[in-house]
Amino acid sequence: MKHALFLAASLLATLPAVAADHTASSAPHWGYEGEGAPAHWGTLSQDFSLCEYGKNQSPIDIHDALKAHPRPLKVSYPKAPESMVNNGHTLQISVPEGNKVTLDGEAFRLQQFHFHAPSENTLNGESFPMEMHLVHKDADGEMAVVAVMFKLGKANPVLEALWQQMPQQVDQPVALTKALDLNGLLPHSLTHYRFSGSLTTPPCSEGVRWLVLKQPQTLSEAQLEKFKQLMHHNNNRPVQPLHGRVVVE
Repeated sequence: MKHALFLAASLLATLPAVAADHTASSAPHWGYEGEGAPAHWGTLSQDFSLCEYGKNQSPIDIHDALKAHPRPLKVSYPKAPESMVNNGHTLQISVPEGNKVTLDGEAFRLQQFHFHAPSENTLNGESFPMEMHLVHKDADGEMAVVAVMFKLGKANPVLEALWQQMPQQVDQPVALTKALDLNGLLPHSLTHYRFSGSLTTPPCSEGVRWLVLKQPQTLSEAQLEKFKQLMHHNNNRPVQPLHGRVVVE
C-alpha cells in the first residue's frame, strides 16, 4: 500500500513539469522562412487567424490613391531612443515617453520603431531596400504606424550611430549610449499615403491606421548589408489583397 502511494505521489510530482514543457513547446514559432513563413502564419495558432482570413491586412501595394487632402501629420520627437534589441525578427528600438504624432487632432505616443528589408509596402509595384515602422498608440489603445522608405544613396548618420551599437545576440537589449535625434530618420516632407490596415507580424491585428511617407530617406549599401547580415534573411511580409480598401493621399 505504501509502495502504491509512493508511486502515485511520484507521478503527481512530475505532472507540473510535464505541463510546463507542453506549454513551452506549443508556443507558436513564426518567422520569415520555412514552416514559420508568412504563408503559414494563419495556421500556426488560432490567435493568428487574421493573418489568413483578415480582409484589412498589411502591407499593401500602394497605387491609384485618391486625393482627399487629409490633415497634415504633426510629429514631435524630442526624446532620444533608450535601448535596442535584436528580437530575431527585426531590430527594435525602444523610446521613452514624450515622443508623439498628432493625427486627426488626436495624440498617438511612439512605442517603438523597427526595420524591414526589403520594404513591406510597395509603391506601384516597386519595392524599396528598407522600410522603417514607427509604431504609435493613443490613450484608447488604437494604433497608428508611420512608415518611412529608404533607398540606396548617401549614408544616414542616425542609422550609422544605431548600427554601431547593433546587438548581435538575440533577445539581449543594449542601452544606447549616444543621444540620437529621431528626426534625422524622417524626410523633410511628411506628405503621405493613408489607409486602414493591420500589424504586419502575428497576430496581424487589424484597425491600424497606416501612414506611408511619400519622400524616401537614403541609406548606404554598407548600412543595408549590415542589417541584412544581422537578420540572415529577408524580414518582410508579402503585400496583401486590398479587398476594396481605398488609399488616400
